[in-house]
Order: sequence, then structure tokens, then C-alpha cells
Amino acid sequence: MIRTTRRAALALPALLLPGLAHAQWAPTRSLRFVVPFAAGGATDIVARVLSDPMGERLGQPVAVDNRTGAGGNVGVENVVRSAPDGLTILMGTTGTLTINPHLYSNMGFNPLTDLAPIGLAFATDHVLIVNPQVPAQTAQEFLALARAQPGRLSYGSGGNGSSTHTVVELFKLVAQVQIQHVPYRGSAPALNDTVAGNVQVMLDQIASALPQIQAGRVRALAVTGARRHPALPNVPTVAEIGLAAAEASSWGAVMAPAGTPPAAIERLNATLREALALQPVKDRLTQVGAEPLTSSPAELAAYLRAETEKWGRVVREARITVN
Repeated sequence: MIRTTRRAALALPALLLPGLAHAQWAPTRSLRFVVPFAAGGATDIVARVLSDPMGERLGQPVAVDNRTGAGGNVGVENVVRSAPDGLTILMGTTGTLTINPHLYSNMGFNPLTDLAPIGLAFATDHVLIVNPQVPAQTAQEFLALARAQPGRLSYGSGGNGSSTHTVVELFKLVAQVQIQHVPYRGSAPALNDTVAGNVQVMLDQIASALPQIQAGRVRALAVTGARRHPALPNVPTVAEIGLAAAEASSWGAVMAPAGTPPAAIERLNATLREALALQPVKDRLTQVGAEPLTSSPAELAAYLRAETEKWGRVVREARITVN
């Protein structure tokens, strides 16, 4: 049985790099912060929360650039092919950095070797949501409905291999239910179609789903974290509904093109840490359901290797494909 949590990420120590304060690199013009998904999703929200305080500390604007397509591969490749001058950075995710290499044989790049780690940024649990027209008020009622009508319900995801795809496939594997997959070009349009009822189900990241839950446009049935989420205290965990092995979290990490000068990596890491330490940033991330994380570049590199191995096992066991 597969069990995925973010405990390993949370255990990463927030160590300062030797000589960090002495890094001399400074950007000479504005930076481009590539988000490989559509605007409005959790990854995009966090990037936008961080862009202004990072820009203030770097002395240059940091502009978010949404590059969608191919489960995030289009945006990641855009960064891989960019000049390694510190002026282009990526908000990578669980899916784009550690899952997609197991799904796409023709990516043309390897996130572990063609990108330079800067630092972890956030983690967020997922939440099982349904359109209000779905006749299930609780997770138990939803499971009974899905089992009674295999294949009738459909769920939206941010694309093949995205976390909103793989987390659902893990949930299906553990719960032994059949729900049809409908991939979108990002989690935001998938969420919009869940609200509209074009798909009935989603296991979205709490960061992006929370406003729709609070507005009553979707119904929250369970969260995938090890504990109930403070923003959704009345929503049970998957363990509480008998599906502990379906625990899963997503994370985001800032990356740069391979070959970016070490001084630029150090300065960007320090700037990211400083932004994440700001109380308004912490409060904003908490409000949208995300948890700030920090790491050194070396710690992130080790974490990426471990996550790549873990999610490869999930892909194989759940038989996830991008067909």
C-alpha cells in the first residue's frame, strides 16, 4: 500500500548557507517567475504572494509568467531553455519536477539535471470537493455513491500527471472506486468546471479550492493531510474516513536553469527565505491553505531525488498514464 505525506519536507531544517550574507550577485533588470499552470491555481497564488516581497528585496520587479500545457512541461522547458543568468525562475511542483519524468518519455529535459534548486516554498494538502448537485453530504455517502455507480462520476485535474491527477488516482486505488478522469490545462479551469457541474469531483489543493468552498459553490468532504486543516476544521481527514493510505500533500519549490551562477542561487535563496519569513506572507499563505516551507539548495536537491523515487512507485502501482 502506498502512503504519501509531507512529513519529510517538514523535517527539512531551515539552515542558512555559509557565506549567504556575502553573496554579491544582484539582478540588472526585472525577473520572470514562470508558473507552469493557469492563473488562479494554488501554484500561481503562492508565486504571486511571493513575487512582490522578493522583488522589493532584489531591487527589481518579479513578474509572474503563466506558461501552460503538457502537464506543466511547457513552462518547465521554457525555464530550462532560458539563459542561466538568475533572471528566470520557476515555481516547480510535485508533478512537474518529480512525477512527470515517470510519465513522459519524450520530455527532452530532466528536472534533476537541467534545473538548479533554489529552495522549497510551500506545501498544501488536498481537499475532496464535489459539485453541490452531487447527492452526497459526507465522504461516506460519496464513497457509497461512487461504488454504486462505477465510472458515472468524473473528476477534473490540472492535467495528466499533475498532483490533482495523481492524488486522485491514489485515492481511487485506496478507496477502490472508479471515477473518470478529465484533464485540463491547469487546476483553475478544472475547478471552474467542478463549480459549473461539468465534472462532479475534484481533489484540489486547499489553497485554490478554499474560496469556492467558503462561498458554498462546492462541498468539501475530506482533506488529505495527517491532521484536519485549520481553515476547514469541520472537514475530516482521509484517515478519519478509513482511507489513511490516501494521505498526500503537494509542494512547490523555486528553481532556476542549470548553470545559474552560485552567487545568484544564494541570493535568490536568501530572498525567498526572507519573503517566507514575513508575517503578512505567512498570514496570506495560511489564509489560502498553504504552509510555508524553506530549505537550502542542497537540501532541496536531496528532497527532489527522494520524491522522484517515491512518485515513480506511485505511478507504477496506480498504473498512471498520460494517454
